[in-house]
Amino acid sequence: MSANDEATVDDPERAIPAAAVSAGLADRAELVGPARADLADLDEPADPAELARALVIFEDTRPRLFGIAYRMLGSAAEAEEIVQEVWLRWQAYDRSVVESPAALLATICTRLAINAAQSARARHETYIGPWLPEPVDTSADPALGAERGEALEFAVLILLEKLTPTERAAYVLREAFDYAYSSIAEIVRLSEPAVRQLVSRARKHLAAERRAPATTAEQRRLLAAFLTAAQSGDLTALENLFAADVVSYSDGNGVKLAARIPIIGRTRVAKFVAAFSSHFWTGAELRWIETNGQPSVVISRDGEAYAVLAVSASEGIDQLLWMMSPPKIAAVSALRA
Repeated sequence: MSANDEATVDDPERAIPAAAVSAGLADRAELVGPARADLADLDEPADPAELARALVIFEDTRPRLFGIAYRMLGSAAEAEEIVQEVWLRWQAYDRSVVESPAALLATICTRLAINAAQSARARHETYIGPWLPEPVDTSADPALGAERGEALEFAVLILLEKLTPTERAAYVLREAFDYAYSSIAEIVRLSEPAVRQLVSRARKHLAAERRAPATTAEQRRLLAAFLTAAQSGDLTALENLFAADVVSYSDGNGVKLAARIPIIGRTRVAKFVAAFSSHFWTGAELRWIETNGQPSVVISRDGEAYAVLAVSASEGIDQLLWMMSPPKIAAVSALRA
């Protein structure tokens, strides 16, 4: 498979890296667990003690699995589905031959996520209006199961959407989880030089389009200043907060009040925000939370959240990110301050 190939991984468990199982057994077809299996489907009755041990191992690895899948898909709901699929395969697997459970579980998770990312692209093309990543609470786990918090901020996740699924996987595993190139090569089934090329290409792509992010404190200051200016409809104050090429993205998938196209440019965005100041903010309650490692605000009325707002900023606000699709904001909207 070349570095540009994007073939679907029909069986994410086939040819599991040798490091994950006992020496000499990696390619034995009989070690490949079924795609889906409940305990009732197994040939032998499950040993409750052994299954309990398998669950402990899985739960220890779960944060990393979710972190990989979420970065790949930008969807907490889809990432959780991937994690559940990994558990179904793990409970049906011949665990007696597994030398490194964490390596095996991460491999299955990554391959499933690559497949899911390919189909997600088609869904995003039919999405009503701009598509934004689903916000996730990172107050308790700032790096979301990773060695570093890389590939978690909204601005980076948006850019990762422009990469191929395999490029994205290689970049995420290297930059966020610090996997060795040799391990990534086994997971994505490419040569090590090809993987190095994928990661290098992804880094260059992101560096070319990503500005140096403002500090967390500065992002919070800019977001707070924006909220004040937006509620009063102060055009001058709004323009002074924005970069010249600021973009406002509204992800609502057809929900009322969500703009169906990005609004671009300092003056246009300021006028857009000011135009709805008289009704959008009426009775609004604002609650600060942390999503994707950055300050965000839940906007509610009568106890019901109707938007989560975050900004991407460098020297000024570069992006306004209005997340308004009810299914996307449900989890973080329910968080208590």
